[in-house]
Amino acid sequence: MKQLLYTIVPEKTLKDMALTFHTCIKLPIQIINDQGEILVSEGDTPRFCALFQKHLPSRDSCEKMHISASKKAIDLGEPYIFACHAELNHIVYPLINKNTFLGSILVGPFLMDQADSILISTITKRYPMSTEKALELYDETEGIPVIEASVVNHISHLLFYLFSNLIIESKKELWQNNQKLLQQSRINESIQRYKAENLEKPPYPYEKEKELLSKVKQGDAPKANAILNDLLGYVFFSEGNSLDIVKARALELCSLLSRTAIEGGAPTDSILKLNNQFLQNLQQINTIDTLCYKLQEIVETFSESMFNYIPSKNHEITKKAILYISEHFNGPLTLEDVASHVHLHPSYFSTLFKTCTGSSFKEYLNMVRIEESKRLLANTDFSIIDIALAVGFEDQSYFSKVFKKYTGLTPKQFR
Repeated sequence: MKQLLYTIVPEKTLKDMALTFHTCIKLPIQIINDQGEILVSEGDTPRFCALFQKHLPSRDSCEKMHISASKKAIDLGEPYIFACHAELNHIVYPLINKNTFLGSILVGPFLMDQADSILISTITKRYPMSTEKALELYDETEGIPVIEASVVNHISHLLFYLFSNLIIESKKELWQNNQKLLQQSRINESIQRYKAENLEKPPYPYEKEKELLSKVKQGDAPKANAILNDLLGYVFFSEGNSLDIVKARALELCSLLSRTAIEGGAPTDSILKLNNQFLQNLQQINTIDTLCYKLQEIVETFSESMFNYIPSKNHEITKKAILYISEHFNGPLTLEDVASHVHLHPSYFSTLFKTCTGSSFKEYLNMVRIEESKRLLANTDFSIIDIALAVGFEDQSYFSKVFKKYTGLTPKQFR
């Protein structure tokens, strides 16, 4: 078990960092593995702990408590301050890599107030012991450091700053967990607002959806995400916590956002390819909080795409062509038809369109048709052949071939 953590972080590095922390902060610090076993220890553990552990049942071992607290810290995405079985305080910071728990940095024990008879009384009620043993335990509280609560928070932050860069993947994963928790809190606030309205099922807030799209066009990701969380609150309130229902809504919203980004002038080819990637990712997600967080990432990505686009002098011609395609893609549309609409020679239009969008006319037309077919597959009971014809393909075989090329799935698998 020890070697697992050491294959990621050298043992000497862990020892040097633990020694530096203890030398400056004067608190005991331990580095434990994924079983709670001590790998590195700096600073003397108070005698209080050794006396108390004699009264601690094996089912309530310190190792189990430390692992449990570590997992709580993983969920929170930050250092976790907790009280152990003996009501002594600790701070734990987890070390993870690619969703694998490797161990933790454990600081403590310490108190935030001077020990008194209430502390010992609380312990003896939970773990019966003789009066003599209780008094001996009380005498040993003098050896436990006392740290002010405000200082404890700073120590917690220092622990994060010092150890968060040990494993880059760990820092990223914990940050994402923290952001998921924060997002779920904001979604819950939205749910509570809908509950306060005392409506069994309020009407869908289309105005908020329009506002979301407007903020995406403006490239205002923070405000767009705030509106997104409010919309998610509506979905949870009105339709429950069904992963399938929320996923269906997410797929619809993703396609809507991609079209909004294109209308705002973002490069069509890159946006449609990005949308395909996002739709595949959404299909593979199996937890509500991850799904919500992915939607937030999608909103941010499409919002940022507004800033990454630099219009060319031919932008208006291309937009006119794209609009014409969006209105006629479900018919037998040709390159010559669109070139005629924008008053350009087909050969010149073909080169211009590829330069401005990054896709050939045929590639773009197929992507538009596939986008519409995905919407129909997800929201209707039409047969695959009917959907193929409805979006402009002449036969089901060719439709299925193109669909798989752009999505990695057959129409049936996608549905």
